[in-house]
Amino acid sequence: MTIVLIAIVAYLGAAGLLFADLRRGGRRPAPRPWWWLALAGTLLHAGAHLVAWRQTGHTDLHFFAALSLVGLGMAMLTTLFAARDRMAALGVVVYPLAAAALASDFLHAPGVPRGLDWRLQLHAWLALLAYATLAVAALLAIMLWLQERALRRRDIHGWLRALPPLVELEFLLFRTITVGFILLTATLLTGMLFVEDLFAQHLVHKTVLSVLSWLAFGGLLVGRWRHGWRGTKAVHWTLVAMALLVLAFFGSKYVLELILAQSR
Repeated sequence: MTIVLIAIVAYLGAAGLLFADLRRGGRRPAPRPWWWLALAGTLLHAGAHLVAWRQTGHTDLHFFAALSLVGLGMAMLTTLFAARDRMAALGVVVYPLAAAALASDFLHAPGVPRGLDWRLQLHAWLALLAYATLAVAALLAIMLWLQERALRRRDIHGWLRALPPLVELEFLLFRTITVGFILLTATLLTGMLFVEDLFAQHLVHKTVLSVLSWLAFGGLLVGRWRHGWRGTKAVHWTLVAMALLVLAFFGSKYVLELILAQSR
């Protein structure tokens, strides 16, 4: 439990120092104290899961553990972006989310770990990486929308100066979506290859919604390539596709593991 508390404090401390840094007009993020705190938080977050898995002997991917691992992936991606002077402001939102996800995991009773062979583990880890990457893309889309809205209204707040230029932010958004789309494609392919009866009753909603999300993200990338989609249209497509993905994975896990399990 100690490692969890230290990780949460590191995350929240990083977010607080970063917020103060951005209010002072800071743009270049590293090597500032908040970045090292964020790095420590992600390493401790990963260490907490490794300790838990070693104690049980199996990888635990119940609802809250999966939520925590997605938060870890988002925190790692954000810290990586910040180290390269890209989107440090994202950490103000991501680090508290990662701390909350980690806390929710260790405040709830663990699930019953299942022994998964390497094929199902590969599928699960690809899924978690895809969700984390596309969740970061969704946050970038929201920031892009806020930035465009502020520029149209000529309402330039201090937070706007902490973001990269609009063109760079849009480029980063589509780069992130592209990586996430590749990971989501690999997730669906490994699911078709390795998951028995992908359209079974308890998996059909997850499968259908995941495919719809994949089609939406793919349609956005094609629209960007063929028709130059950008701005509000790109934001809407990104958020709709991400909403479908959240329903596919966490919506189905919530119903199966928390609602139906408690009603039995």
